[in-house]
Amino acid sequence: MKPLLKGILVGVITVIVYLGVVVATTPALAPIDAISAALQLNSIIIAGMGIGIGFQMYLSSYAKSLGCRLAIKRKTFSGNSGGTAFTSFLSFFSLVPLGCCGWWLYALSFLPSIFGTGISAVLIEYSQPLSYLGLVIIFGFAGLTAYKLRQEKRFLKTH
Repeated sequence: MKPLLKGILVGVITVIVYLGVVVATTPALAPIDAISAALQLNSIIIAGMGIGIGFQMYLSSYAKSLGCRLAIKRKTFSGNSGGTAFTSFLSFFSLVPLGCCGWWLYALSFLPSIFGTGISAVLIEYSQPLSYLGLVIIFGFAGLTAYKLRQEKRFLKTH
C-alpha cells in the first residue's frame, strides 16, 4: 500500500475509533447527538489525533519504502500510541457535563484511589489543556521521525 494512502487510512481509522468510543460510552444520547457534542467540544483534538497519527504512519511507511531503518521507529510508535491514549482519555472528560461518555463518570470515580485526590483534580480540571499537550506529544514524535528520515535520506545520498 502506498505510504500516503496508508497514512490517510490510519488517520481516518483513528477518528472513527475515537467517535466509536464516544457513541459506545454514551447510551443516554442518540449516536448522532453524541458525535455532534464530541465534534463541537473536541474537534481540534479529534482532527489533531487523526492527522498526527496519519502523518506518523505516512512517515514510517515512506521510510520503509525507501529501505530506511529508522532506529527511533519503535520508540516513536510507542510514544505516539501513549500520546494518543493520553489525549483521547483526557478529552473524554470534557464531554461528561454534556451527557456524553457517561461511562467516564465511573472511570473518574476511580481516579482518586489510583492517582490521589490532587492529581485527579488536576486531570479533571485541566483535561482540555492536557489533551492539547497530548497533541504536542503526538506531533513531537512525528516531527522527530521526519527529522530522522531527512537525516537518513541525506546519509543515503552521500553513500
